[in-house]
Amino acid sequence: MAALRVVLLMLILVFLALPQKTLGAQKPLWELGVGGGFLLMPDYRGSDETRAYLLPFPYAIYRGGVFRLEDKRVAARIFKTDRITLDASGYGAVPVRSGNNDARMWMPDLDATFEFGPALRIKLLESKENRYLLSLVLPVRAVFSTDFRTVRYEGFIFSPRLNFEKGDVIPGTGVYAGVSTGPMFADRGYHNYFYEVEPEYAMLSRPAYTPDAGYSGSAFTIGIGKDYKQLKFHAFASVDFLQGTAFEESPLVKRKMSWMGGFSITWVFLKSEKTVEDESPY
Repeated sequence: MAALRVVLLMLILVFLALPQKTLGAQKPLWELGVGGGFLLMPDYRGSDETRAYLLPFPYAIYRGGVFRLEDKRVAARIFKTDRITLDASGYGAVPVRSGNNDARMWMPDLDATFEFGPALRIKLLESKENRYLLSLVLPVRAVFSTDFRTVRYEGFIFSPRLNFEKGDVIPGTGVYAGVSTGPMFADRGYHNYFYEVEPEYAMLSRPAYTPDAGYSGSAFTIGIGKDYKQLKFHAFASVDFLQGTAFEESPLVKRKMSWMGGFSITWVFLKSEKTVEDESPY
């Protein structure tokens, strides 16, 4: 379990380090590097126990026409026009050892999860002169859990997001920033995986509970970055609002707001001579 957590945390840090872009700029087709990052995150959304992690990670960017590794995701483009892109992408979450979490004590551990599915990305407003982009992202993803011996389907989620990106926020500094916000909806299977308490694990302080499908909270994330020569600096903070969710009454929900944050420093030591147009935010 510890080894799996380290691997998945490194993947999260890799995605944290992947940059947002300046609209229309020419960038290398690929980049390679190494970095280090700090993450502060709850065991799961709604947990009142938070872990801090400090880890190194590899850094890789590929800005291909179909396969892309950037913008905090691994994606394969299915369809693209000037304003609309349909791609498939995936994300992951670290495992949780229930013995280290008071709310889940004596319950089964939460295995690592990964999500994969299509996402429709729509440009709403764009200005290359003023270097900003407003876009709507509509992802639907299947969620799977794994102990790296077996894989189990847990459910699906729909998490529409409104994203705003701005290059050179402070004129002349090269500092760029992004803001993302939106709700999340999930089926009963997904909610059961994280928030169900089966009768055999019920106690006086943790009654049996089965959540419904439906609203799964809202998120607000802000990130900021700066490139300096071969170094890239990135930081982010994110908050989940869980009031009114379909699992709000679960005894495993200890906080109605879940915070996560981190920063990374990356050294890029190798890049391609071939360049491509940087098609933010994709």
